[in-house]
Order: sequence, then C-alpha cells, then structure tokens
Amino acid sequence: MNPSYTYKDAGVDIDAGDVLVERIKPLAKKTLRPEVLTGIGGFGALVEISRKYREPVLVSGTDGVGTKLKLAFQMRRHDSVGIDLVAMSVNDILVQGAEPLFFLDYFACGRLDVDVAATVIGGIARGCELSGCALIGGETAEMPDMYPDGEYDLAGFAVGVVEKSRIITGQTIAPGDAVLGLASSGAHSNGYSLVRKLVEVSGVDLAGEFHGRPFGDALLEPTRIYVKAMLDVMQRTPVKGMAHITGGGLTGNIPRMLPQTCAVALHRDAWQHPPLFDWLQQTGRIIDAEMHRTFNCGIGLVAVVAQEHASTALAALAAAGERAWQIGSVVPRSTDGELVSIT
Repeated sequence: MNPSYTYKDAGVDIDAGDVLVERIKPLAKKTLRPEVLTGIGGFGALVEISRKYREPVLVSGTDGVGTKLKLAFQMRRHDSVGIDLVAMSVNDILVQGAEPLFFLDYFACGRLDVDVAATVIGGIARGCELSGCALIGGETAEMPDMYPDGEYDLAGFAVGVVEKSRIITGQTIAPGDAVLGLASSGAHSNGYSLVRKLVEVSGVDLAGEFHGRPFGDALLEPTRIYVKAMLDVMQRTPVKGMAHITGGGLTGNIPRMLPQTCAVALHRDAWQHPPLFDWLQQTGRIIDAEMHRTFNCGIGLVAVVAQEHASTALAALAAAGERAWQIGSVVPRSTDGELVSIT
C-alpha cells in the first residue's frame, strides 16, 4: 500500500472538505517517513516502528497554541501557528530522548474557509518537515455557532520512539554538570494572555517597526523546533536531562528534569535576551521573578551534560544552526534554597 495522507471530516461541507483534502495531500506527502503505511480513505493511519530499535518505547505529547491564536486572527496571519502547534508537542517528547514519528492535528471552526484552513495546515506540514515527523492525518470539524466567523481552534499530538536504554530521565544529573541553553525565537506559545493584554493597554502599533521588522511579526514568530539539532547532539555526547521551556517559564520547567538532590544556578548575563522580552518587562513593569516564571526569556530548551562534554555539545549545536550557551551549572539542592536561581 502506498504511503499517503488521510484526512477525516466531521460535519464539514462535503465540497469544501474535498477541496481542502486535495490542497493538503501534497503538503503532507513532503513529510512522509518510510514507516508510514496508511492509504487514502482509511479511518485510521498506519505506522510501523522502525526495526533499528531493539526495545522501542513510544512517547506521546499533546498541546495547542493557546491565545496566540487571537493575535493571528487579529492580524489575519495564519501561516505560522501550525508550526507552533507541532513544535509544542515534538519538543516535549524530544526531552525524553524520543525521535518524533508522526503527528495528527485537530482543526475546528464555525464555518470552513478552505484558504485559511489550508494555510494553517501548511504551517503544520512545515513544522513536521522541520522536526522530521510525518503528518499522517487529522480532523477538520465545522461546528456552526461554536466559533465566531474567522476564528478556529487548533490542537494536535505527536508520537515518537526512543530506545528503552536511552530514555532521558534526568536521574544521572549531578552537581558540577553544565547547563546549556538553546535560544528561543521569541515568546513561543506561552504567556500570550499577558502579551495580548500588554499590547492592548499600550496601544502599540502591530504594523510599526520593531528592531527591523513589524512588531506583530515579532509576536507571531513561530516556536523554534529543536528536534534535529538535539538528536544530533545525543548521537555525539551523552545528554543527562532536558527541559522544554513552556508555560511556567525557566523556573517552572527546569525543576521537572532534576533529581531530588540537585538544583540549578543560572547566570542572566550568559545568554542574549531578545528585545521582545525587554519590551514586555518594561511595558508591564514586571519583576524579574515573574518574567522567569511566565516566559522563556530567550531560552527555549535547556539541556544538561557533564562539564567535560559541554564544548562538544555546543559545537554540535552551532553546526546545526542553533545559538546556544552554557548558561549555568547544576548545584547541590539545599533544604530551603531555590530549585532554580538566576543571578
């Protein structure tokens, strides 16, 4: 059976749904992997697990884009939120050492606009290309009276695989290890209720110039996908732990990878802070601690390696086109100390 893409309809106008499916097929075809077996017209998509794994463990993750969508509606820009959708799930499963295999999406609207839906799903396909996973299907639901005209909701999930012996748990992290930070592309997909409030109260012009581009472009910059770069690093040197910096920011996510005996000390001047975060902090008069638990503050992914492997990992990340720095170190956890200190 030839690999192909299945897209199911749920209450969608048949003619519009058929047009959308035809628009999607070539986009999804670009993302196919050898493991995909499904054919057009099935009720489910079939994917086998590569024989290169001796003890394969499946890892899954699901997420949405959140209220960042509201900015996309306001600006009538629908080309990048699909990348955000994929990134949120594939980066999550990456931190446990998993290689993403496939992705499915859910697109819901009040009335199907084929051009908008195809643009959104084109972004999803692009996100799958960037992460090396296959877009194998999804659900397009048209639900009158559920969503205002011009608005929609997005959700999706990714499934990946990791060799059982190479699952990254963080349990080998020890004091003295190096903490590496990979640059974010902006606010990614978190903190946008606050971002939108600050945009509203400040009256900032979304079309106005902001460090060489429209301010709205900086706000809609899609979440960076770290999969290919970090999979390469993991082939070159042992990675002890990783944290995807999403809701909860630096101080909320880094502790999720740490064993009970460890904490992390970060140095704020060790990495570059994108101008967007300076604007958010100054406009909202937000204290540092609140910034660190709300936003990624310029670091989208944190990885821990032994100090002797830090230079190798940083060189591999640079070769993969990632900006990364050693932003701190692992320290012993005290009974009353912070799990993540930023000085």
